[in-house]
Amino acid sequence: MSQDIHDFLTPSCELLGLGEPTHQEPAFGLVRNELFARLVDRGFRSIALETDRVAALAVDAYVREGVGSLDAATGEGFSHGFGAHDANRRLVAWMREFNRHRPPGERLAFHGFDTPTENYSAPSPRRYLEHVRDYLGLDLDIEGPAGEDERWSRAEAVLDPARSPGATPEAGRLRCLADDLLVRLHARAADLIGATSLAEWHGARTRLTAAVALLRYHAQAAVPDLDPSTRLSGLLGMRDALMAQNLLDIRGLEARRGPTLVFSHNQHLRRNPSAWAQGGLACEWNGAGGIVGALLGERYAFIAGSLGRSEAIGLGEPAPDTHEAFLQRRGLLWQLTEATLPAEGRTRTDTTPEQGYFPLDREVLDGAAALLHVADGAAVAAAVAADEAPGTQAAPGVRGTAGPG
Repeated sequence: MSQDIHDFLTPSCELLGLGEPTHQEPAFGLVRNELFARLVDRGFRSIALETDRVAALAVDAYVREGVGSLDAATGEGFSHGFGAHDANRRLVAWMREFNRHRPPGERLAFHGFDTPTENYSAPSPRRYLEHVRDYLGLDLDIEGPAGEDERWSRAEAVLDPARSPGATPEAGRLRCLADDLLVRLHARAADLIGATSLAEWHGARTRLTAAVALLRYHAQAAVPDLDPSTRLSGLLGMRDALMAQNLLDIRGLEARRGPTLVFSHNQHLRRNPSAWAQGGLACEWNGAGGIVGALLGERYAFIAGSLGRSEAIGLGEPAPDTHEAFLQRRGLLWQLTEATLPAEGRTRTDTTPEQGYFPLDREVLDGAAALLHVADGAAVAAAVAADEAPGTQAAPGVRGTAGPG
């Protein structure tokens, strides 16, 4: 067991997936911050979080160039409510300070790799398409075929195929427009970059990619005559496929600068198929980690996350014969260890859907490079508070706590 992440990395790793078993335990973000700081010391120059890629452009502009403020970056630059997480605010502030006096090529970059969708809604692609149209200086009617934004963003557009605009002639027209805009954007790249900047060109391309992703997602939502499990599996699979495309895109941008840390839920980053069952639903799909792992091979590595107890989500101490209990007995606040478990252990069953926690099992560790176990979320948060007491040096995460470094 160790807290040194480099014990589990190979020189070939370009994209490192760090998983968390629930979004609701703050300790994982705090440990992530600490591990990212250590990885930066070894050449990592970017991080990608499970947040909307377009929104994240505002965070990247702040951490790299000082555009805007910390409040604006965390308030506008995150989707899914993640900007309210203290660990994310700490991360953004630390990255800005790291970059402040460094030349552009050495600055850390912040990326989102998710689509701009929520659980039961996906917005209209209109504003992204209009941004690219205006950037190209074209006279195209996008508002007409797009119609009212609400017809796309309402929950019924995702939940009911009959009320989805994804298979309408207007949606088909928008997909053709998006394809044409993408060709024009590349055909005029040299002139556009010369007149604006490489960053603005990439911003336009990122928005156009997001528009195409939304049109694909809405088209999937419009597929009729599917049973609920197959329907939801298709939507989950579409989202992860779009996430994988974004990760590959990000690696194309960062390839010459250094490796990238990507932080997300285990279900998105695991190398084998993801699965979820609740009530009468049983879903299975290929996650982003499985897709990029197949394409990148040994250049992708995955560290799975697990949790012992958590005050934040009301998760108590695991039963003695569970996988998490085996890890608890080692006595560290958090630890990195080999991705193996004793043969006699079992999957814990004391969780609820509201906790968003996926218990540790052998399947999630299949193909994983390591396992990150947080024994007690509240204790990790307390360690961070102690690090920031008067007379100590503030850190982005959990420097120096519990065990060898």
